[in-house]
Amino acid sequence: MSQHRLLRSLEQLGRPRVLVVGDLILDRYTWGNAERVSQEAPVVVLRVDDHECRPGGAANVAQMVAALGCTRVTAVGVIGDDGDGDTLERLLLARGIDAQLVRDRSRPTTVKERFIGKAQSRHPHQILRVDRECTEPVAGAIEDALLQRLEPAVRSHDVVLVSDYRKGVCTSRLLAHLISTARDQGIPVLVDPGRGAAPDLYRGCSLLKPNRSETAAVLGRAIASIEDAKQAASELVRALELDAAVVTLDRDGMVLATNSGELTHFPTRTRNVYDITGAGDMVLAALGVFFSGGASLADAVQLANVAAGIEVEKIGVVPVVREEIAAELARRTAHSGRKLVDLAELKEEVARRRQAGQRIVFTNGCFDLLHVGHLQYLQAARALGDCLIVAINSDRSVRRLKGPDRPVIGERDRAQLLAGLECVDYVVVFDEETPHRLLRELRPDVLVKGGTYREDQVVGREVVLGYGGEVVVGPVIPGLSTTAIVERIRSSNRRRVA
Repeated sequence: MSQHRLLRSLEQLGRPRVLVVGDLILDRYTWGNAERVSQEAPVVVLRVDDHECRPGGAANVAQMVAALGCTRVTAVGVIGDDGDGDTLERLLLARGIDAQLVRDRSRPTTVKERFIGKAQSRHPHQILRVDRECTEPVAGAIEDALLQRLEPAVRSHDVVLVSDYRKGVCTSRLLAHLISTARDQGIPVLVDPGRGAAPDLYRGCSLLKPNRSETAAVLGRAIASIEDAKQAASELVRALELDAAVVTLDRDGMVLATNSGELTHFPTRTRNVYDITGAGDMVLAALGVFFSGGASLADAVQLANVAAGIEVEKIGVVPVVREEIAAELARRTAHSGRKLVDLAELKEEVARRRQAGQRIVFTNGCFDLLHVGHLQYLQAARALGDCLIVAINSDRSVRRLKGPDRPVIGERDRAQLLAGLECVDYVVVFDEETPHRLLRELRPDVLVKGGTYREDQVVGREVVLGYGGEVVVGPVIPGLSTTAIVERIRSSNRRRVA
């Protein structure tokens, strides 16, 4: 039920205004085939196929925030007075991000170039990274220019995200001023801390999001278990006067501690991890968007957990959109037994899917003694749209239609069997003799009926055609029907008795 609630929470979230502050990085990717070793040295030879540039660091957080759907996204940071800086600025603007950038002639734009090779048609892997950077803290006129941009920017946003990669932007003066200004305005500040940074830099922020190794470095001890992480998160909240801390634990999920005493572990689903690049940025972006968009902090952490899981299954830094998170939650809902729903829940699911542009298919019947004819007709019905609803007659309804000795299989078992089919998205039980009420409430795009019916004999067709829907008669396998199967079983039993 938790996944279902999270899905509803996601759908109801607003689209906040998000300010991203930190170290802006240009990620450059060089793709190619790595199928041989050089004759000159024991190194892999990469035959280049393609080049690509993407926003990285705080710039990546900004593009991830934008992809998650916001009214406004602003990025504040420093770039060099060079071609790489021009490229990064263009990338941000192309994504609809308000780039409030300060150019520093004394340093290059930070660039991380990754060389990614694929051999024998296998999955591509990073084989080398080359960095170009200056990590000296900004000062003087550059730091003043950043503060001048931040002062008005904080007041016009709903949340501030700080992405510290220790490239010089997040100075103690800048962070103290930023946190103080935001606090005075009642605006939360969420921080992804820099590796090796003094923890006091972030004192008083709303939420700190260190990973396992960063937490271990701050506290001077290993974080080997969930209990270790819980204790560490609580210590960070107390020591740094935080509202909350989220410690990310890669395959073990996340731990949330708050200043009110809440202490929760959120596990994650096992994933095929292709590239962890950008996973931390994804967590910060999702936490900021969903928390400032109206989710509780616990729900925001769970949604960020899902988003990060989706991110690590992608190669390189590829933003995740809300629809992907919703689809993942919907899959989990189905796999956790949430295919069996009542009408109220089903109406919510249909409304959500329809809003996403999906085509809804509906069929109904007794489905007593499920057989291959049912399976083929349901698979054909599912192929007509994006979502298949199967409505089954209750036991009482079947007795009224088929007689006192039917159904052979009870409604609960019939529903479970249908829910176990991959082609079925939802199963609902109804007590009436006809599906008219369900059709009027759900208004499916397509009504499908299997069996030896003509279209004009399909019960409920007038309801569906009346609002502009479509009626389809499904395929039939001759000689296969529940009634015929039951009769053959009874005949066989009679012969044995005789």
